[in-house]
Amino acid sequence: MEAMASDEELAGRVARGDEVAVEELVGRYSRALAHLIERHTGGRDVEDIYQETWIRALGAIDGFDLQRKFSSWIFRIAVNLCRDSHRRRAARPQATEDSALVGRGIDQAAALDAASLLARLPVEQREAIVLRYYHDLPESEMAEVMGVARGTVKSRLHTALGKLAVLAQDDRDGDKVK
Repeated sequence: MEAMASDEELAGRVARGDEVAVEELVGRYSRALAHLIERHTGGRDVEDIYQETWIRALGAIDGFDLQRKFSSWIFRIAVNLCRDSHRRRAARPQATEDSALVGRGIDQAAALDAASLLARLPVEQREAIVLRYYHDLPESEMAEVMGVARGTVKSRLHTALGKLAVLAQDDRDGDKVK
């Protein structure tokens, strides 16, 4: 039985023109990448950014350092494209149903509340929350994806969690007034 190739091995094969490796790599990352983009953008332009991520990644695969993690590299491309999208749009992202939360047994209303709170965070803080709690990345990998120091990642997570708590409390207090 043949051992499953690592992402980095597949990337090397892609760089050599192996189309089967392209399909396997895209298959491995299609859901995670789409979810990352959806959460980062609030559901806007997900398909466009997803496709552009793969176009850029496959176009630059020759420059991929096989000693690095492929996941960090592809997520960084996606995050940068999401940032570009945010800059082009001055408006805040719209909350969308968070299928990952609903799929974990959290009801739809709670998932919408979570998505709404997440959408109200500044981009850098939302990015930190999505990478840590939705994609379970360690701080060192988050730092690589976000292009910042590990201390900055910790600071953004701390600030984001505090802001989410305040926003959630404000929402609860607002519901009591009605």
